[in-house]
Amino acid sequence: MDDRLPAQLEVGGLIRAVEASGGFATVLAKGERQAGTILVVCCEQSRPARIFERMPSLDGGRDWVLSKEEDSENKQEFRDYLVRRKNQDDDLWIVELDIADGERFIGFR
Repeated sequence: MDDRLPAQLEVGGLIRAVEASGGFATVLAKGERQAGTILVVCCEQSRPARIFERMPSLDGGRDWVLSKEEDSENKQEFRDYLVRRKNQDDDLWIVELDIADGERFIGFR
């Protein structure tokens, strides 16, 4: 039995937590309700946007990793990356968090 939360529930909780802390969060792409992969895009005024996703770890768990950071000289590359990922995976959720230190909401260290 899989002990993961359904993706839809995890995304909803993430959005509510960010909004309760005074930020803004939105779903850019909806994926599979139960087991879809979730990409989290963190953006804030003073930093380049960053994409986090869960990857399998050596201990059998799944840890959040930074998979892409926006290049201020080529912002289109960042947007193209998101489009490419969504085209590769119909089950993919893309959630944008607009709040300072957004990665704290996913437990990224």
